[in-house]
Amino acid sequence: MADDLGRWAEPGLLILASLADGEKHGYAITADVAEQVGVRLGPGTLYAALGRLEALGLIEGRPAEGRRRPYRLTAAGATELTAQSRRMHRLATLSLGRLGTVQA
Repeated sequence: MADDLGRWAEPGLLILASLADGEKHGYAITADVAEQVGVRLGPGTLYAALGRLEALGLIEGRPAEGRRRPYRLTAAGATELTAQSRRMHRLATLSLGRLGTVQA
């Protein structure tokens, strides 16, 4: 049912979170996101988001390893991920508290 409400998981944030524990290439990012959050990023979505994140300076492409190019989180990317995660945490706490699911 939640899927009917639209996109809850922003691909850029999922990628930043995946890269928070070390550099990864596209396939490894896709596999990590699918395993950790249950969201499958298609190739078009993944590489468009990687391009946007790199243009914003939030990630950095590393030298290719064969046909795979790894990416790493930059300091700006870590700062942005921290800010967005705190915002989402506040929203989750507010929502669950108002629903009576957790103590606010």
